[in-house]
Amino acid sequence: MRKKVLVLGANFGGLTAALAVRHELHGDVDVTVVSASDQFLFNPSLIWLPFGKRDDTDITFPVAPTLESHGIEFVHAAATAVDPVARTVTTSAGHELGYDYLVIATGYRNKDDVVPGFTENASTITTLAEAQRTAGAWRRFLDDPGDIVIGATQGAGCFGAAYEFLFNTAYQLRKAGLHKQVKLTYVTAEPFLGHFGIGGLPHGEALLGMFLKKEGIDSRIAVAMDHVDDDALVLADGETLPFRFGMIIPPFLGQDFLLKTDGLTDEKGYVVVRDTYQSEKYDDVYAVGVAAAVDAPWQSATPVGIPKTGFPTEVMAHTAAANIAAQVRGEQPTHAKAFGDIKAVCVMDAGNNGVIILADKMLPPRKHGVLIPGPQAHLMKLGFEKYFLWKMRNGYVGLP
Repeated sequence: MRKKVLVLGANFGGLTAALAVRHELHGDVDVTVVSASDQFLFNPSLIWLPFGKRDDTDITFPVAPTLESHGIEFVHAAATAVDPVARTVTTSAGHELGYDYLVIATGYRNKDDVVPGFTENASTITTLAEAQRTAGAWRRFLDDPGDIVIGATQGAGCFGAAYEFLFNTAYQLRKAGLHKQVKLTYVTAEPFLGHFGIGGLPHGEALLGMFLKKEGIDSRIAVAMDHVDDDALVLADGETLPFRFGMIIPPFLGQDFLLKTDGLTDEKGYVVVRDTYQSEKYDDVYAVGVAAAVDAPWQSATPVGIPKTGFPTEVMAHTAAANIAAQVRGEQPTHAKAFGDIKAVCVMDAGNNGVIILADKMLPPRKHGVLIPGPQAHLMKLGFEKYFLWKMRNGYVGLP
């Protein structure tokens, strides 16, 4: 009997895992992908969408043709329950799908209640729909400019997107001739500038400080947000920052339905995994990307999360696929890559400038880490977007 691999999610982690396990076993396995969305979304480009530099067709493609061309079945439905004892997944379409091995790559949802007033009064860019709404808020701002506040709440982990949006906003203000009349403020839970949720890198704080000074950006560091009014952000220390336009990155959570499975997740809905990306409790269940739980190796006065999107998600997906392939062949799943030991590779865009971030490990202690500023970073991000979308659309997950 051919083994059945079921993958929940069809973005960075899910699409990579599904294609990789199929290739690892040279097609001698049945792979099915279940996803609430039938589109792959290149999330890193959501920073550009509100400014009209991208639209949804530029950064998405339908996943069904890609999967089908590689012999993978696609089910367009949301997973609603996992039964790891019966080895079944229930979907919103009423299907009950069996599996021998399960990969959970269901991504994130926003923790909307971390700051009262966030959903009603602030914009964000963490999903395509929200980035599109933020585009409307930006157009309204251009018609009636005022102060801007951009920030990342306590518990947030996607600080790179906050910085990118901040510097792209500064760039757009200059293009619109509004730079001198708009006060731009950055608010972050990070203990210092350039922490990024990964503990920072050498000279990162000084470099980010120089960027802020050059662009005339004010900052509030290591602070929590209390609530968002319709025209102001109120910090936990009582300070009020008025704004005409506000963009805030919230913390992420795992998907609700995963919490229903006993022993599968932590309190945030993230699947607790080993370094093989197997569930701590179930040997035949894997989790990759944001869906996998990762512990921060530090404590800070204001809580700070860890980024799990992009490059680390791909590494986790390939590790999980290699282990599933080993299990299908009757071998032990020995491929292991602790999250903290994954390399840090990131390009942070700043409109027409940017920073390349490289380190030998995602989390400290590290031997090497560097930030390389310059316009080449912007060009690199443009090129990488095109390359990655081409790679994933064609299912070439073996390429770097």
